[in-house]
Amino acid sequence: MLSTATPPDWASVEIAAPRPSARLPGTSMAGFRHRAPALVDIAMVAHPAVTLLIDLSEGEGLVYDTPGRHERGSVVVGLLPGNLRASGRGFGECLQIRLEPAAAAAVLGASTELSGTVVSLEDVWGRDAGRAEDKLRAAASWDERFTIAVEILGRRLGARPPVDPEVAYAWRRTLISRGRVRVDGLADQVGWSRKRLWSRFRSQLGITPKRAAQLVRFDHAAHLLATGHAPASVATESGYVDQSHLHREVKAFTGLTPTAVAVAPWLAIDEVAWPASSPTRSPGRLR
Repeated sequence: MLSTATPPDWASVEIAAPRPSARLPGTSMAGFRHRAPALVDIAMVAHPAVTLLIDLSEGEGLVYDTPGRHERGSVVVGLLPGNLRASGRGFGECLQIRLEPAAAAAVLGASTELSGTVVSLEDVWGRDAGRAEDKLRAAASWDERFTIAVEILGRRLGARPPVDPEVAYAWRRTLISRGRVRVDGLADQVGWSRKRLWSRFRSQLGITPKRAAQLVRFDHAAHLLATGHAPASVATESGYVDQSHLHREVKAFTGLTPTAVAVAPWLAIDEVAWPASSPTRSPGRLR
């Protein structure tokens, strides 16, 4: 999820979402294009997915800054990116691909090494990153771009063995419970010891089961904040001890206060957290 203290002019932003036929399990995509030159300065908020941001802009493109790291162009944002900002100026165009951790492990291979950071897509995919960018940039429509992305992701999904079924199940249960799940209970359900689940989950998804639950719980709370719920009620609904606990968790994940998160303009395919001023999303045609 993306947020900024000075929201972009959504009237100048085109958003495209893929048709049902252009989707893969464990993935979601969206295309964004600024119709007019615009200054972008966005704080990127943690999300329970590994995110590929493929920069299709002409010129310098977007710049990503995090303490001790500076990247430009297409990037991979791992789980728990911390204090990360994206900035740029001009006509921006970007394909956002979100991968659930199990899918990311297959598509990226090095996904377990990406938690807590942002890296260049080229560092992960090598020359294939540039080839993918060129092919996507040359496409005549967002529909075509989504189809190309599905082909690229599909080949990679089939190239590596999937994560353990027990790990995939534990992740799904964490999502379904909105992070309100105990590691001991998950271990019992899959027939593993707590230590084995902890070890396999972390080695395959790049995050511990406990931290995954905290991330999913935060994401649920952020959605409630974005829809106008008061922090006190959000804390209760999301399973936090109290409002102070919610504040600490939001600050730890985003560097923002719950109030700032509540007005964040999410750049995502998300029926719940879109701001009231967001434009109608278009089908896959470029203009």
